[in-house]
Amino acid sequence: MKKTLKLYIKIVFIAIVLDQVSKILIHKYLNMGANGHIKVIGNWLKIYYTLNPGMAFGLKFGFKYGKLFLTLGRIFASFFILFYIINEANKESRSYSIKLISWSLILGGAIGNVIDSTFYGIIFDNAPYGSPMRLFHGQVIDMIFFDLFIYYFPSWIPFIGGSYFHCFPIFNLADTFISCGIFLIIIKNYFSKR
Repeated sequence: MKKTLKLYIKIVFIAIVLDQVSKILIHKYLNMGANGHIKVIGNWLKIYYTLNPGMAFGLKFGFKYGKLFLTLGRIFASFFILFYIINEANKESRSYSIKLISWSLILGGAIGNVIDSTFYGIIFDNAPYGSPMRLFHGQVIDMIFFDLFIYYFPSWIPFIGGSYFHCFPIFNLADTFISCGIFLIIIKNYFSKR
């Protein structure tokens, strides 16, 4: 196995381990919701145990086997990324590639969330009520909570006036690895075109 490919596999493995250890610790030692949160930086950054039944931002497919469809899609995408990394690493004639390091972070994060979706319904019995089965229907554990801001829309604004907009992303280490990988790819592409 090429030295560069070994590095990419190590990055994937480390991302998976860090993600899963953080989720297991949160599940084991923190109460779910506001009663169990830990303030890290005031009210702005907290560790907050919550479950995500769908994908990013809690979005989900609105049919009975939507979660199964999502989980199988994640598994397929993970295999596709893995084959891409292996293929590209075997073509490399130079040292490490930022592009493949980025894809390794994305793959590690994707596999971390695949583990949750595939097995946490059984391991932690966290499949949503009414799920047709626990396997492939687990909820992803999220815990990093940024309470960014609350904005009140003045009542004179049509349709949304008098309501609040609360920006509070909650995510996990897997999501962080995926975001960092995407960010690195964007930055690399931006600077390579200049």
